[in-house]
Amino acid sequence: MSNADIKTIGFFEKYLTIWVALCIGAGILLGYFAGDSMSILSKMELYKVNFPIAILIWLMIYPMMLQIDFSSIKDIRKKPKGIILTVFVNWVIKPVTMAFFAWIFFSKLYSAWIDPAMTDEYIAGAIILGAAPCTAMVFVWSYLTNGDPNYTLVQVSVNDLIILVAFVPIVGFLIGMTDIRIPYETLISSVVIFVVIPLVAGWLSQSILVRNKGREWFEKTLLPKFKPVSIIALLATLILLFAFQGQNIISNPLIIFLIAVPLILQTYLIFFFTWFVGRKLNLPFPICAPAAMIGASNFFELAVAVAIALFGLQSPAALVTVVGVLVEVPVMLSLVALANKWKY
Repeated sequence: MSNADIKTIGFFEKYLTIWVALCIGAGILLGYFAGDSMSILSKMELYKVNFPIAILIWLMIYPMMLQIDFSSIKDIRKKPKGIILTVFVNWVIKPVTMAFFAWIFFSKLYSAWIDPAMTDEYIAGAIILGAAPCTAMVFVWSYLTNGDPNYTLVQVSVNDLIILVAFVPIVGFLIGMTDIRIPYETLISSVVIFVVIPLVAGWLSQSILVRNKGREWFEKTLLPKFKPVSIIALLATLILLFAFQGQNIISNPLIIFLIAVPLILQTYLIFFFTWFVGRKLNLPFPICAPAAMIGASNFFELAVAVAIALFGLQSPAALVTVVGVLVEVPVMLSLVALANKWKY
């Protein structure tokens, strides 16, 4: 591969792990020194949805939904195997393996370090993360592996539609296997607030703007301007979340490492499984690589929102989903390098 063929990740995305780590540190310090005054923000909620966090998460998700072109789904019939693999891995294999890893680590291996009363919430956070397949950053991973951009768009669009009908029952079933009672009305309202509304808003915005301004202006002028919005909203969300968790983390810093281990193992497992099944199915590299990336990564914006709505801002479940943000970028960049090394 020549230097001209080597693709690079954008500045914000390339150093996202550093920004995330800095914001986590800032949030922890803010929570530690601000103390009880943080409760003013944490109490600004309705039906367990915190307003400041909800606004920030909506700002994260809406720009992603602007990119989705559901008209591309009609092309599925031309190359169905990659779509079938993506759906099978994301909605059958991944939630179950994540639940299994969470159960093994949080209820068995970590029993000496984690309060048994909190075990189910840690497991629930991992399940929520595992049941939310990636819809945004996968475009970056696909680009870096020279994936087929149109096919990646179809894979993501199909996942977004499946989320509408499959996310709630899968999360409800798997968390229901713990001792936690799932408030389905909260789970459903979370999907409506953080998926349905942004999805419809993104589709309407795209339709109106493309019709009035043209596809080229929309893709080359408008969408690049929205990229920093998602990342800034993500970083602001992390500062608030860790500010609310500050006291807990400072008293038990080991918990971040403990949470990261099963999440990292799950990511590598799903990548390798999808990759080798894709090779067995004779998928072309530009389809197989993004399929493995979609399976390995997560829609952490949705996961964070749902965990907060179900369990609260300072819950172990919310902490698990946020640690997912911290570990995802470096792990996924390592998988990008591996995919490019194995290019066929």
